[in-house]
Amino acid sequence: MQIITSDALLSFLAHVGTGLGLMLLGITVFAFTTKFSEAKLIKEGNIAVALKLWGKAIGLAIVIYTVWANSLNLLDAFIWGLIGIATQVIAYWIIEYVLTPRTNLAKKVEEGNIAIGFSLFSAAIVVGLVVAASLTY
Repeated sequence: MQIITSDALLSFLAHVGTGLGLMLLGITVFAFTTKFSEAKLIKEGNIAVALKLWGKAIGLAIVIYTVWANSLNLLDAFIWGLIGIATQVIAYWIIEYVLTPRTNLAKKVEEGNIAIGFSLFSAAIVVGLVVAASLTY
């Protein structure tokens, strides 16, 4: 039976706190990149918006998981977590404005287009996986 030391417990709590802080920061940043209130639309039952937001959250969680597994210390993990947030925002902008210039994805999601919402959900997870794979050095 392994005994948990106070140092191990403090390290665990620091990583959990930092990870959840990065998740909260990421979700907040993602919300600021939209022109509508995601929380309001989700409360109203807009599944497309929920898919878009939580796909980004899952993609970011994948990045944070990989960062924690491969970082040298908590500061290193925090910095790479911030890079993961920025990468997801940039990837979304590329999808929105470069790959689909004739379709206003944000408007379609706001209107409740589940196909677009699911596509953005999936794209966010794919981006998270690619970023996470890129962090395994």
